[in-house]
Amino acid sequence: MSVQEHDRDVDDLSAELLEYLERELESARNLLKIVRGQSGAIREQGAPEVVRLAGDLQAELHRRELLDITRERLTEHAAQRLGVSPGAVTIAEIALLLEAEAGHVAVARTEQLVELLTEIQNEHEINRALMQQELAFLDHLLRLTGSAGGYDSAGERVSKRKPTPLMRQSVFDLEA
Repeated sequence: MSVQEHDRDVDDLSAELLEYLERELESARNLLKIVRGQSGAIREQGAPEVVRLAGDLQAELHRRELLDITRERLTEHAAQRLGVSPGAVTIAEIALLLEAEAGHVAVARTEQLVELLTEIQNEHEINRALMQQELAFLDHLLRLTGSAGGYDSAGERVSKRKPTPLMRQSVFDLEA
């Protein structure tokens, strides 16, 4: 590979990696906005909003799948240049392939991305706990009213108990 081809390859890799990282950051910011919105909707017991945001979350996760294709391609390209397997490539190693300034920007964007993804994971775990709490309360209410039997993890009814009233009509046996 000539010096010009090498320089052009470095420039192309730099530009593509930085663009990819910016799209990753944008996607992560969108995810964080969605999971924070879900948190508020769960706390306000806004079921329609929780459902709408779950759809937004699925759409964003699909966009992230497309970003993964780009990441895999960039990783394979860097692995070839470094002479290592794709699984062994780190951002620090990729940065060595780039121009110095682009390498620093790539490392900084990656650090931002890791922070955002950690925050998303924490917020998502809180949302899961809130949803479990809300569902446990709903299950408790349904059991009190006798209108629900048990359900398995797939949401299928496992027992069909006869509903029992909350209060019995007759408190005293007047015939005794």
